[in-house]
Amino acid sequence: MFPLSSRPALRFAAVFLFARFVLLASLPLDALRGYGDAWNFQAQAALPGWPYLHYWTEFPPLFPFFSAALWRIAGGRPHAYLYLLVLAFSVAQASGVFFFARLAERLHTPLAAERLTWVYVVLLLALPYGWWYFDPLAVLFLLWGLWAAREQRPWQAGLALGLGGLTKFFPLLGLSAAWFLLPRRRALLASALSLGLVLAAFLALSLRSPRMTTAFWDSQRARASWETVWALLDGNLGTGNLNPQADRTRPETAALPAGRPARLPSWGTLPLFGMLGLWGVLRARPRGALSALSVVGFTWGVFLLWMPGYSPQWVLYLLPLALLLLPSRLGALMSAILSAISVLEWPVMLARGWFYSLYLLAPLRSLLLLFLTLLFYQTMRTDTIGHSTHPATEEAP
Repeated sequence: MFPLSSRPALRFAAVFLFARFVLLASLPLDALRGYGDAWNFQAQAALPGWPYLHYWTEFPPLFPFFSAALWRIAGGRPHAYLYLLVLAFSVAQASGVFFFARLAERLHTPLAAERLTWVYVVLLLALPYGWWYFDPLAVLFLLWGLWAAREQRPWQAGLALGLGGLTKFFPLLGLSAAWFLLPRRRALLASALSLGLVLAAFLALSLRSPRMTTAFWDSQRARASWETVWALLDGNLGTGNLNPQADRTRPETAALPAGRPARLPSWGTLPLFGMLGLWGVLRARPRGALSALSVVGFTWGVFLLWMPGYSPQWVLYLLPLALLLLPSRLGALMSAILSAISVLEWPVMLARGWFYSLYLLAPLRSLLLLFLTLLFYQTMRTDTIGHSTHPATEEAP
């Protein structure tokens, strides 16, 4: 049984799940597939054998193995596989709503927490990224890990962020906040558990199937820049898809370039952005959970500004951070604007071949990310960025 305080969060999760099921039940199969990556997930899951063992994939191991298992449960039937996939993503997002609501209860007054959770639920229901892509799994692990760190549960935090790292790598950025939320020994435990889980999984796969596992890393290096200001500098007007000649049963094709080479390689700009992020984190003086959690918002913002590529569905990571950590109205406004730009980018513009819209959308998004990062920086420095609605500041551990 969940404790009494978790019941409001459970109600929000149930409401979201019910509304999502009603929406999905009213859509035909082609609409469920939509403009997302279900075609790619299915094509990989239908290959003989298992990912990393018998064919290579561009995704960290957790989702490809999960997807291949769903394909077998569906008996190799594409429509059954798609339904199972959408169901799994919806349950993951509902679970993410649960942890969002729990965090909101800790950071805000009951009334403000309820309003913010409603905004979050509405935005998630309005965005199709929740079943087009597998990012809801990674967002769930990120929110679970942040909640566990806030509740002084290092084992849970390490497990959640580690599973997130095996899904998308991004949730590992949550460790930056864990070091401010947990005492040093517990933060070290959470970090060792999460990073050890990721390293152990890749080590085991490398020993079992070195060629296919190496191909995963080759596919990451072969990606050209996409949908960012860096991509505009490189002359890459496209999405983050791999080279169409890549054959997942042939690991040597994973290194085929997918676009024009970078004029400013990411390894060259990494020291600048790395030092900027480290400088900001070292200047953080958290006095409570709000400012401590804002550290992950700041590091996430710096990371996205450095990244040579950006995918519109990554807005799913920004929404909970903006709503939880910024003043209520500003967080809701920033979330709405980012959601609108994401949908305008994909599928409205790029799915119709209007790639020149990136000359407007990519710089605009970068400016918003810069503004959002500065707001997170201010919050992690002061713990008060106009928050008249969050509870009294509590002592940081």
